[in-house]
Amino acid sequence: MSDEKAELIAAASRLAIRYLRSNNDSPVFPSDASLANLADFDATLPAGATDPAAILELLDRVGSPATVRSTSGRYFGFVTGNSEPIATAAAVLALAWDQNIAVPVMSPVAARLDAIATRWVCELLGLPQTATATFCAGASVANLTCILAARDALLAGSGWDVNERGLFGAPEIPVIISAESHISVDKALRNAGFGRQSILRIETDELGRMKADRLPPLTRPSLVVMQAGNVNTGHSDPFADVIPAVQASGGWVHLDGAFGLWAAVSPRERHQVAGAELADSWATDAHKWLNAPYDSGITICRRAEDLSRAMSVDGAYLPSSNERVLMKMGLQMSQRARAIEAWAIMATGGRQGIAAMIDRHCDLAAHMAERLVASGAELLAPVGLNQMLLSFGTDERTDDVIRAVQADGTCWVGGTTWKGRRAMRVSICDTSTSFEDVECSIATITKCSR
Repeated sequence: MSDEKAELIAAASRLAIRYLRSNNDSPVFPSDASLANLADFDATLPAGATDPAAILELLDRVGSPATVRSTSGRYFGFVTGNSEPIATAAAVLALAWDQNIAVPVMSPVAARLDAIATRWVCELLGLPQTATATFCAGASVANLTCILAARDALLAGSGWDVNERGLFGAPEIPVIISAESHISVDKALRNAGFGRQSILRIETDELGRMKADRLPPLTRPSLVVMQAGNVNTGHSDPFADVIPAVQASGGWVHLDGAFGLWAAVSPRERHQVAGAELADSWATDAHKWLNAPYDSGITICRRAEDLSRAMSVDGAYLPSSNERVLMKMGLQMSQRARAIEAWAIMATGGRQGIAAMIDRHCDLAAHMAERLVASGAELLAPVGLNQMLLSFGTDERTDDVIRAVQADGTCWVGGTTWKGRRAMRVSICDTSTSFEDVECSIATITKCSR
């Protein structure tokens, strides 16, 4: 059996290498013919065994041409990162290890790498030494985890123990968020028991930042959710103007920083997230700007006891020591060792390498925006970090240009609505994106707009 597995892994590696080497020669989005070929997967469940090599061949023959080449360097949609070469390699080895990291005894090596990687993340982001972090499936899960920790901590401060008494009859917690909060925040709040009627949305400025002077008087402890890196503009809320006042009233500030929080690594760009370190909790992704493989998010709380209060569980078969037990720090019990790839990226690039990557993406975004404006596009907001919003006249024409670019296949961009206007949304988030990738994408967008 081990020989069969080894041969299949070797065959899959050869196919994966061929796939990666074809990135620059393939359209970023699959053709209609490739999508139509997905029908080859439609079949009845086999009654008996099938040759594994034949299944692998089918996956490559039909599946590979139908992928979105978000690994190509010319994919600018949805703030989607690539996977760093060392991260992909580490993921292959980690997949062979197949470690469950629910408790340390299940994988001492993964537990050690997780502890190191989360410490490094907090150091890179300039967060307090007391901060405790844990990997999870993505920033959506991290937002939910942090909001649950915030809810239970605020209720505990009011003398209400959620673990003992549940939520029915609990004191109300006012919730304040930005009108530009990411949809994952709304989903997390709903799943944490906060209905729309308990949520106050604060008006934003022309860059999508929460207006600090629109906050109501903070007469009791509240949960305030702020944003590092608006998903459309890349700009961040005014943390230093809001967080101290919330905390002075006994409240909790959670910061949704799926990609934007990584600006803190760059000495040049960290001013854009100034004050982020003051928050009580943070959610971010490793699979966006750090370019770890999917999926990989990070939950961070300033105080370990707040995370433990909401997430800890007991069982006769579980460790009772003070070990770092991941199933007691997040929503999942069984979970893959996501930290391995993130550790490999940070160990390879170091602080300077990651900061240089952040700066390069910001430079490429600024260059691309400048060139497209010179060719006739309208920039709807100043470039924030690695994000830009472009209009090509009317809403209808802008959507036509987006569709034309997507059909061309040279690069991929998405659409959004910003302040009532349709816009092309461009995100540069892939470490493999080169100056040449940006130049040929500029040429394609310009051609399609004309």
